[in-house]
Amino acid sequence: MRRLVVESWLLLLYIDWLMHVRGFRHAHTAVRGTRSLSASDMRHTSAELSHAVDLACVFYFKPVQCLQRSAAAAILLRRHGWKAEMVIGAQLIPFQSHAWVEVDGVVVNDKPYIGEMFAELERC
Repeated sequence: MRRLVVESWLLLLYIDWLMHVRGFRHAHTAVRGTRSLSASDMRHTSAELSHAVDLACVFYFKPVQCLQRSAAAAILLRRHGWKAEMVIGAQLIPFQSHAWVEVDGVVVNDKPYIGEMFAELERC
């Protein structure tokens, strides 16, 4: 588990750097461009991988926002054979946006009903 947390922490750093230096478009491209490995590479459950990202967020040197956390989780899941999708949604009143990760239409890094609260804007 320690290796997964370190890998997750490094992904958080990478996404943070991309967002800060290169902008949202490059972070989006990083998620979209990460292909899922074959199912034979699945050694960890999606819950274990999501938990590793959550632990990495605890040890990160500044607060982690949902977009950074979800981008890192989607990349980590794909690297470990899962067909994960990062979803970005918004609600109008009060205006809010949020990001989460789904595997086969099931939310893996947030509350299971989060998709009902936000209108989907992007899925990658």
